[in-house]
Amino acid sequence: MILILGSSGYIGSEFTKLFDQQGISYRGVSRREINYADRDSLIRLIRETRPEFLINAAGYTGKPNVDACELHKADCLMGNAVLPGIVREACESEDLCWGHVSSGCIYTGERADGGGFREDDTPNFSFRTNNCSFYSGTKALGEEVLANAENCYIWRLRIPFNHEATPRNYLTKLMRYDTLLEATNSISQLNEFVRASYQTWTRRADTGIYNITNPGRITTREVAALINKHLLPDKKFAFFDDESEFMKLAAKTPRSNCVMDSSKLLSTGIHLTPVRDAIEQALKSWTPVNEE
Repeated sequence: MILILGSSGYIGSEFTKLFDQQGISYRGVSRREINYADRDSLIRLIRETRPEFLINAAGYTGKPNVDACELHKADCLMGNAVLPGIVREACESEDLCWGHVSSGCIYTGERADGGGFREDDTPNFSFRTNNCSFYSGTKALGEEVLANAENCYIWRLRIPFNHEATPRNYLTKLMRYDTLLEATNSISQLNEFVRASYQTWTRRADTGIYNITNPGRITTREVAALINKHLLPDKKFAFFDDESEFMKLAAKTPRSNCVMDSSKLLSTGIHLTPVRDAIEQALKSWTPVNEE
C-alpha cells in the first residue's frame, strides 16, 4: 500500500489516477483529514497504515501563479521547506522509503557548457544567490533539508502540462495570457512525470535526486506555434520585448527559466517522450475539463 500526502492537489491527484488505473492499493491523505505537518501525527498515520512507500506530493505553489507566494510567505515556507523535513524525520524513524516532489525551478538558464543542469549542480536560483522568487527559494531550502536523507527519492518537476485544460496546465496558461515571455525551458508531461517518479522506486533505482523532464528543450514561441498548428489557428500571441518589460508590466517576482539534464533518469531505463512530441500529443488530444 502506498501512502500519498497531498493527494487532492494537482500532482497528488495524478498519482491517485495512476494507481486507480493500475489497481495499486493506496491511501490518499489531505491536510483537512490529518495534520501530517505534525511529526507525531504523521508517525501515527504511518504506524496505523503500514505503507510500503510514501509519496509527499504536498507543497505550496500559489494561485494563480508564484506571484501569490510573495504574499503568503509563511504558508510557502511551511509547505516547501519545513514540511519535507518533518516527513523525513517521520519516515526515517519508521524506516520507510519515500519520494518527495521537488522542482527544477531552483535553477535559471543553463550550465556554462551549454548543457542542462544536472542533479548535483548547486541551485543558482535560490535564497543563497539572492535572485529568486520566494517560491523557488523555499523549494531549494526543501532540498537542503533532505540532503543525505535515507531511503528518499527527490523528483524534480518542471512546468507541468498534459492534455487536460486545467488552470495549472502550462499549455492552458499560455492560451489565457495576453502577452508571453519568450524563454527556453525544460518541461514535464504530468502523466509521464508521475509514472516515471513511481518507477524509480518500483525498479529499485538508486535513491537520490532525479530530474524528471521530457528530453530536449523548447522555447515559448515554439510552444505557441504548436498551439496555433494543432488547436487555435486564429490565436495571435504577443510577446514582451524582454524580461525587464515582463517584470515591469506583468510580474511581481522573477521567473525560473532553465534547461535540465534528464540523462540520469534515462540511465535507469525509464524513458519519457521527447518534449516537442509530448506537446503535440497533448494538443491533438486536448480535453476541456470542468473547473468547478
